[in-house]
Amino acid sequence: MARKLKTFTTSGGFFDLAVAAPSMKAALEAWGAESNLFHQGFAKQTVDEEIIAATMATPGVVLRRPVGTNVAFSEHAELPTHLRSGVTIRAPPKPRTTLAKTSRPIDDRTDRAAAAAFDREQKRRARQALREEATQKKEQERRDRATAAAEAALEKGKRIHQANLADLEKAQQALDKRKEAEAARWRKQEEQLESALRRA
Repeated sequence: MARKLKTFTTSGGFFDLAVAAPSMKAALEAWGAESNLFHQGFAKQTVDEEIIAATMATPGVVLRRPVGTNVAFSEHAELPTHLRSGVTIRAPPKPRTTLAKTSRPIDDRTDRAAAAAFDREQKRRARQALREEATQKKEQERRDRATAAAEAALEKGKRIHQANLADLEKAQQALDKRKEAEAARWRKQEEQLESALRRA
């Protein structure tokens, strides 16, 4: 049975964030937080009816609004524009220290529907993460194959180069021997010819 959802809020960068989740841990996972924002005082459960209504409409989906504003939360919020214009935005009310019951009670049917929607969203995220992981794995395998092929081509090129150098070295040694033999032959012949010239 799906657990009852609560609405949690925090701030991240240029946005205030809100999500309907069954627990603080689930909210932290939805936000992608690497530390416990609740223990650090950067996140809390909210009793604001408008925020609760918005998050319960899309459980498990992180909603945003420009930081420091009171505009409605939405899935695709615009970046805040008041930060550079000098316009002062009314600060949000101070958080209550205790959770009060909302004036508009949420019936069990709505609560169950929201919890089921949260579970569906979590499963959708898990499927999406698996698809992304599979895509990354395929891309890594493609890169590994390309790297292995390039390394094999480099090694083959090195072997061919070394073999060509060895052939050229052998040819050079053969040419040096022929050059020495020719020089020796010519010295001998030159001596004979000069001797014949002197006799003549």
